[in-house]
Amino acid sequence: MKVDAAGVRSRPRVEGGREEEILDATVAVVAELGYDRLTMDAVATAAKASKATLYRRWTSKAELVVDAISRAKGCPMPEDVDTGSLRGDLISISCGDGGFTDELPMSVVAGLLTALHRDQELQKAFRELFLAPRLEITSKAYERAVDRGEIAPDVDVDLLSVTLPAVIIQHAYVLGIPPTDDLILRVIDNVILPAARGSQAS
Repeated sequence: MKVDAAGVRSRPRVEGGREEEILDATVAVVAELGYDRLTMDAVATAAKASKATLYRRWTSKAELVVDAISRAKGCPMPEDVDTGSLRGDLISISCGDGGFTDELPMSVVAGLLTALHRDQELQKAFRELFLAPRLEITSKAYERAVDRGEIAPDVDVDLLSVTLPAVIIQHAYVLGIPPTDDLILRVIDNVILPAARGSQAS
């Protein structure tokens, strides 16, 4: 086990492109089986790697899964694109790679939901490594909208910024309605933008 410049112990990385292959295999297994049924054996089989290789790099399945959902190619981040409007930014974030219509990231989230309620290590890492960077991109889109004057001064921007994901997640995981471009556009045009105008909308 190595020690970095800050004195923090780090485990050896897997050589070459094998680490990336293992991470992608982990994401696929989470999407297929869910976190509870995922085992290191299942990941090793999917990645065509030995279980010993996995344990040399990751101490637990929680550590492996969190690393995978934050770094694997199969679970991309949405791009932070300034389209010039809040509507355009939200469409870009929500409907592009890594957005709500990207099947694999959504399947991964579904596979983690039950475990997130009871596994504090997984929950903490999920929030910091998976959610936080995505929320930052969304926050920047709303900050630009405020600067452009698209959001009225009396609007609760913090609440508004989580409304779209809340509605989409409600549809996907509670009502069983898959996210589509049409659904996202309906929420943006009928909920987000009118709310952004605040009392000015009347």
